[in-house]
Amino acid sequence: MGRDRGIPRGWSDRILDGPTPKHTQLRNILRHLVEHELSPGAAIPSERELADRYGVSRLTVRTAVGGLVAEGLLHRVRGKGTFTTARRLDLSLHLLSFTTDMRRRGFRASSRVLSASTAIPPEATRRVLDLAPGRPAAHVRRLRLADDVPLAVEDGWFHPDLVPGLLDLDLTGSLYAQLAHHRGVRFDTARQTVTAGIARAGQARLLSLRPGAPLLVLHRISGSGGLTAEDSTSWYRGDRYRITVALNADGTDGKHRPNDTLRRCHTTTDAQKGHQ
Repeated sequence: MGRDRGIPRGWSDRILDGPTPKHTQLRNILRHLVEHELSPGAAIPSERELADRYGVSRLTVRTAVGGLVAEGLLHRVRGKGTFTTARRLDLSLHLLSFTTDMRRRGFRASSRVLSASTAIPPEATRRVLDLAPGRPAAHVRRLRLADDVPLAVEDGWFHPDLVPGLLDLDLTGSLYAQLAHHRGVRFDTARQTVTAGIARAGQARLLSLRPGAPLLVLHRISGSGGLTAEDSTSWYRGDRYRITVALNADGTDGKHRPNDTLRRCHTTTDAQKGHQ
């Protein structure tokens, strides 16, 4: 692991005597290796190899590696070694379908339909969609995958008049694209809330996680022509996603200003609770 191309000027791969603890120096060296040289899922050298290479004790190596495990950059597999984790995806905060978002990233998107039916929605969702009491709506639950890796569980309710014939479409593909092509329905506005959550037993099983693993919970209310057409909640794997926002000094996010133009969309918190 010498001074390979791509290493910034001034960066050192040597452990030096000085005020910075050796385990901290080694952790920084390994972080650079993980972030700039190794591919996701690659094994890092063993404790003995790292100790010999950098002239430090195995305890120092163990402490440095443990810090990167805690940061989520590495994970240990008993009896096999320590490996780099998969790169986290920036969670899209734009009005894109999951399918379109994955294709732009170079992944093959797919869906597994967990359930699809016409049912009476929860009261909070009924209010969001502005439905009469007792009126049914289309309800679709899907597992969303990229290159066959499960990334999210999606639970959506759709207005029966604004999104007609939804259940007749291919629910394994992009609903937004099919609705635009076959029904002339285009979602043009949305309000999205992101919160933290943990995986319950059923979600953990679907997402190949342990129960209690961290999740990002996205609640989206989408509209078409100024009317609310969709009320959905998605649970994304916390180990595969992150949120990055560019901030300006004037308090905006640098790209988009808040859009509160959707009618009848003032109960985001209550709507989210109705799905959980």
